[in-house]
Amino acid sequence: MKLSKFVFDLPLNLIAQNPAKKREDSRMMVVHRKTGQLEDKHFHNILDYFDDKDVFIVNNTKVFPARMYGRKEKTGALVEVFLLRELNHANRLWDVVVDPARKIRVGNKLFFGDSEELVAEVIDNTTSRGRTIRFLWEGSEEDFKKQLEALGETPLPKYIKRKPDEEDRERYQTVYAKHEGAVAAPTAGFHFSPELIKRCEIKGIRFAEITLHTGLGTFRTIEVEDLHKHKMDAEYYQIDEFACKIVNKAKEENRRICSIGTTTMRALESSYTSQHFLKPGEGWTNNFIYPPYDFNVANSMVTNFHLPKSSLLILACAFGGYDLIMEAYKKAIKDKYTFSSYGDAMLIL
Repeated sequence: MKLSKFVFDLPLNLIAQNPAKKREDSRMMVVHRKTGQLEDKHFHNILDYFDDKDVFIVNNTKVFPARMYGRKEKTGALVEVFLLRELNHANRLWDVVVDPARKIRVGNKLFFGDSEELVAEVIDNTTSRGRTIRFLWEGSEEDFKKQLEALGETPLPKYIKRKPDEEDRERYQTVYAKHEGAVAAPTAGFHFSPELIKRCEIKGIRFAEITLHTGLGTFRTIEVEDLHKHKMDAEYYQIDEFACKIVNKAKEENRRICSIGTTTMRALESSYTSQHFLKPGEGWTNNFIYPPYDFNVANSMVTNFHLPKSSLLILACAFGGYDLIMEAYKKAIKDKYTFSSYGDAMLIL
């Protein structure tokens, strides 16, 4: 499969800049793989497609305020520092991306906050824009985390053309987020409110939680025409015994098992048995899913509408079928569905 197959014209005004007023009121297109039918619904209608003992598998990763702005020593030049992951807890070493990168060298110090409350030193180059930095902090771990929280901002994707606000602290997060470590949200889960989850549970639908800490690689441009040659960035995932019991019992009973999002699907497809049951696992996955692909665990999926040439769109086409999903995207543009992180949902059955 070639990258050029995933090119389409997306009007910029369809890229959602703000979340829906109520999470479950987002529009939802239902894609029926067996019949090819496309239905227009709202997300709260998802209850109509699932029954008692069906399972929703969700990614409970939590986004931290990863985007920070510091000033370079001596020149005072403003530098964006995007925290990717903590490398060494004791020494406060972090893997980061800096912008602009060309003048940020090993040995430079960066000062954060109006009163320069936090200082970091660049200790290594990792990629053209990547750096390893050490935060120079003598206080407690609790106070250090408070500083990062206060000085960092919600890492909205660059295609949201505004500064994040207080609402984003809540809305660029799923309501079931638990384990901090993501720099990009598992956005298919945005459509669930506490009230909708309660209604699902009353109906008998079970929730299984897994963790995949989404990284910046989810937005990285695919630059090769032959998809076989594309390498995904590795992301940490964890699947426990309890989630496996819920999912595998549903699988044994031929229930509907729905992956809430592409990040969840990538984790599921990184840890399964030869009999296609989910198994406990922990580690790093760079699983890149593209057509043709035989899925092993979930038999339905919720996802958002994604940008052209993105790995997220490619995975959706692998699951729903290339022709049908691209037809759904044509309809979405014609009917003015909204796209990307704060956009509308698609349910693939």
